[in-house]
Amino acid sequence: MEIKAKAKKSFLLRSLDTVERVGNSLPHPATIFIILTAVVILGSAIASSMGLSVSYDAYDQATGAIVETQVVAESLLSPDGIRYMFTSIVSNFTSFFALGPVFVIILCVGVAEGTGFLSAALRKVAKVTPKKMVTAMIIFLGIMSNVASSTGYVVLVPLGAIIFMSFKRHPIAGMAAAFAGVSGGWSANLLIGTNDPMFAGISTEAANMINPEYFVQPTANWYFMIASTFLIVAVGTFVTEKIVEPRLGEYKSNEEAVVEDITDLEKRGMKWGVLSLIVYIAFIGLLVLPQNGVLRDPETGSILTSPFMSSIIPIMACLFLVPGIFYGIGAKVIKNDKDVIELMIKGVTSIAGFLVLVFFAGQFIKFFDYSKLGTIMSVNGAHFLENTGFVGLPLIICFIVLTALLNIIIAVDSAKWVLMAPIFVPMFMQIGLSPELTQLVFRIGDSCTNVIAPLMPFFALIVAFCQKYEKKAGVGTLITTMLPYSIAFLIGWTLLFIVWYTFGLPIGPGSPLFYGA
Repeated sequence: MEIKAKAKKSFLLRSLDTVERVGNSLPHPATIFIILTAVVILGSAIASSMGLSVSYDAYDQATGAIVETQVVAESLLSPDGIRYMFTSIVSNFTSFFALGPVFVIILCVGVAEGTGFLSAALRKVAKVTPKKMVTAMIIFLGIMSNVASSTGYVVLVPLGAIIFMSFKRHPIAGMAAAFAGVSGGWSANLLIGTNDPMFAGISTEAANMINPEYFVQPTANWYFMIASTFLIVAVGTFVTEKIVEPRLGEYKSNEEAVVEDITDLEKRGMKWGVLSLIVYIAFIGLLVLPQNGVLRDPETGSILTSPFMSSIIPIMACLFLVPGIFYGIGAKVIKNDKDVIELMIKGVTSIAGFLVLVFFAGQFIKFFDYSKLGTIMSVNGAHFLENTGFVGLPLIICFIVLTALLNIIIAVDSAKWVLMAPIFVPMFMQIGLSPELTQLVFRIGDSCTNVIAPLMPFFALIVAFCQKYEKKAGVGTLITTMLPYSIAFLIGWTLLFIVWYTFGLPIGPGSPLFYGA
């Protein structure tokens, strides 16, 4: 039995090593988009020479009616196509919808993160959490921290180990719980973060292939995200306490772990930050809650279709900016306006890689749109699915699993969605599924396997954290520890979606499950 166990472990590690090698051999995501753009250029010329076309029912902007539309493949190597490529490069980048919203949020989150407000808040909440609630609280904080990019990985994951040790529990279990919340709960939150406008922008670009008027709101998945927060906390807590921690066994160490409380200056800053946050929320409430509120729709008084919803990104961004600034002043981190601007600049530098990726992704999406290849592939794919009867929940579940598997090789979520959205969003629209739903099920699959994806940007950092408590820990150790979370999240999230879909619940403000409903 012992020999068998060793053989199995050896095979598992070899398999993981293979996944890592294959993933590492892939080009940079930006390079992948350069290659794909070249493929689209060549493919468009071939499709045009073959006279490929497709007919489908589409929205007519002029009349507002649904009319039969024929689309013919356009060559990017024709004189018009070449002129288009040369003249559209800059606008392809600047018109990328996700660019503006992500930039606005990162400016404000950068201040809250740079002053130490987010870090101090995480440490304070963790410090005062009762022993019985510590696992659930760590996972919850992990989920909430993912609105601030790397804060959860850098601050909360090592803090989770220290908190567990202070309660005489295994530190790697605490680390795993925090990692599960931060990374596995990437598409769950009570707030709107940088990912939401990014995904919405890509989904909007894809949906416009079928309906040029279609717009996916950054809040498109908000209701489902809120429910998912509680699901991931419950499932993550169960997996930690019933599977992961018992498997790790007792941890023996002479080292005494103490969760450091925030300093007096940080306490002062926290008071200023929390008070300013309360005032800000009250101010927004005065603009929205009264029937004649300034940020309601001036004609109907509605909130769903109102200036409030249209400005949700800057409003959410200021939830970080306002307390971040006042915390910084109270903690004496911010001394003048220059300090605030420097923190904003620092925040923007953290998305430099995203900006490079968006430049090349923008070219791919716009060239793909011009060629009409996406529309032709989507419509034909939709007809195929309808003819085979493979639609509805079975199709959606398969899409979730496909995304989860792809995530192990291509760990950058924005890169995957740029690749998949132009095909699957229009295709699913043709069979009656909304772009918001397609985006949501992609995010479910994408999040579930984050914790076992060796190419996830912070994966190596988590391995290094593990090695502090287990010298022999490696990639295989972390993956086998996190695998129960991945499986449980995939099953739990899929079941939650099935319930949501069965009852036809909206997945966000004004976001239907079905296209044309």
